[in-house]
Amino acid sequence: MTAPIETLTQELDGNTLSGQVAAAETLAGMAEAAQPAIIALVRHCGSDDEDLGNWCIAALESVGPPTAEQIDELALLTDSDNTNVAFWAVTLLGRAGSIAEPATTVLTERSEDTSAPEVQKRAAWALEKIRSAL
Repeated sequence: MTAPIETLTQELDGNTLSGQVAAAETLAGMAEAAQPAIIALVRHCGSDDEDLGNWCIAALESVGPPTAEQIDELALLTDSDNTNVAFWAVTLLGRAGSIAEPATTVLTERSEDTSAPEVQKRAAWALEKIRSAL
């Protein structure tokens, strides 16, 4: 039986790498049921540990859109120096559609920032997704 999402999120944010990797792997197998862990997954997708980062990205690929309550935190994460973290924060804001309208200012800034071209392109994509949903 799978641990409750709250427990998995706590393990992902925990101090032991093996616990973090195991939690991320479990979350990756949960698809949209892992949605409440989106913020933790985004924070850890840029991990220096390849396994942890890859499992977090695998979970994010199938988790679906964030909730309205997650938009502000994702908007803050778009400014991360870690390309994976910024990319996935931007991607999830684009998936959110119209509920991510409050994040259009930070997305516009990222779409004009040439320091990380993949994030810049993804921010332009996210803006288009949001605008077309309005």
